[in-house]
Amino acid sequence: MLYLKDLTYHPAATPVPILKSVRLELAPQQLGLIVGPSGSGKSTLLEILAGLAKKTSGGLFWREQELTPDQLQQLAGLVFQFPERHFCGHTILEELRLGHPELGKERIDRALEAVKLDHISLNTSPRSLSGGQQRRLALAVQLIRQPVVLLLDEPTAGLDWSMRRQLISLLGELKKEWSLLIVSHEPGEVVGIADRCWTLDHGVLTEVNPESLIEKETIAQG
Repeated sequence: MLYLKDLTYHPAATPVPILKSVRLELAPQQLGLIVGPSGSGKSTLLEILAGLAKKTSGGLFWREQELTPDQLQQLAGLVFQFPERHFCGHTILEELRLGHPELGKERIDRALEAVKLDHISLNTSPRSLSGGQQRRLALAVQLIRQPVVLLLDEPTAGLDWSMRRQLISLLGELKKEWSLLIVSHEPGEVVGIADRCWTLDHGVLTEVNPESLIEKETIAQG
């Protein structure tokens, strides 16, 4: 169980906290969705959970153990928005082995199988993949690290409807083995596979019923 207790983030340069007493629980093999407008603190929350930013106050726990930023970096795998812009490897194999030169073929094959890219040659350039395949490769890069929680920032941004559906289906499969926490500015198709949902507005996190987000999405589209 990932548990956040009264987590606050208030940099000295900002007049008010970016995150205000955030409380959140996410069990193993659950998919959580946080919906909020730009500037609401979504990406900041993911960076804190990934150990890339330090909270101002409050606690982050995994199975009753309070976690340090270093421990969070081991626990969580963060996939940024538009992760394909950060690819550095000339081939899929190079991309997966960045920072892990000793990585064995078994772990590589397992990660690629999990994201359904095991049919593509390891010598393929990441730049030549489709948009949806690039997002799946970014997931494989994190799965290689064997995290407990996957954190995704706007995972379907910029994809066409077909690629979005394929990615949503994959995320539904991944939650059978991992906990996933996704942030987005709109619920979209992700809410259909979410176990728990929250809204984040001006740093305040509020749990909501997934059905209510589906209803709002239906009204907005209608």
